[in-house]
Amino acid sequence: MSTKASNRVPRTSVSVRTFLEVGGRDLGMELVAGKAGLRRKIPEVAINRPGLALTGFYKSFPQHRVQVLGMAEYSYLLSLSAAERAARLRAFFERKIPCLILGRGKRPLPEIVELAEEFRTPVLRSKMITKHLINAATIILENLTAPRAKAQGTMLEIQGIGVLIEGKPGMGKSETALALIRRGGALVSDDITSLRLDSAGSVLASPVDVTRFHMEIRGVGIVHVPSLFGVASVRGEKRLELVVSLCKPGEVELGAADLYAHETRTFLGVDIPRVHIPVAPGRDIANVVEAAALDQKLRVLGHDAEKELDENLMALLERGRNGSE
Repeated sequence: MSTKASNRVPRTSVSVRTFLEVGGRDLGMELVAGKAGLRRKIPEVAINRPGLALTGFYKSFPQHRVQVLGMAEYSYLLSLSAAERAARLRAFFERKIPCLILGRGKRPLPEIVELAEEFRTPVLRSKMITKHLINAATIILENLTAPRAKAQGTMLEIQGIGVLIEGKPGMGKSETALALIRRGGALVSDDITSLRLDSAGSVLASPVDVTRFHMEIRGVGIVHVPSLFGVASVRGEKRLELVVSLCKPGEVELGAADLYAHETRTFLGVDIPRVHIPVAPGRDIANVVEAAALDQKLRVLGHDAEKELDENLMALLERGRNGSE
């Protein structure tokens, strides 16, 4: 099972422009005012409804978060006199918030448009119900700001376990992956794998857009996996749970009985279990990789074959000593 490393990986920053581009597609968001502030960064991932702030209470106000006005906040503003509403909104925009989203497709009040242009604060609008908007926007921000990295290797789902197969060129990573796909595995990415850290501390692997669902097979060329094996043979994203390093015999010290050695490989501050598998002529590497994936699945469920065997041997030795006495 993967465990967090001691050093935390910082999140990447995201601009309001990028948030709008993704939100425009997934949330139906549009820009209604404050275009000059689209380069503004969003320092915090969480979303805030500024109900208390609009009443004039700004103690502990999370001004670095995206602000959302729902039906309650909008109705409250309409209940104020024009002068009072303008004063409350000015105090709100003076906090230099990253941006403001209007839920339920509400039209921006004239005061909001004027202040948005004055303070260069983007104002967005979505037709979604406020609670759904907040949930969806939070997920988008989590994904956009999650720490990311690239890894060389072929990523697969094998028996429900996310496995990254790595190794030097010519070790047979793609050929092994192809054999595993024919056995029921699913391709996530080939050659280059994109990694991101989610809010739960798991490393999620996905393909890069250019090579999505394509593989390069030596002697054959580029193939489109779902066209050959069906849509069930690919995955858009999978949690990384095991790293398999293909190596030449004798290249890595594997220990007694030439068993693969368990260690870890760190990605984005998270330690992922890793095994080394020597590649030799006539050896069914796909079968060995599948066994390693199933073994990792058992380890996640709490069953450790090596520990169980060691305990059995110790118990046998103990019985032998007692019998000799």
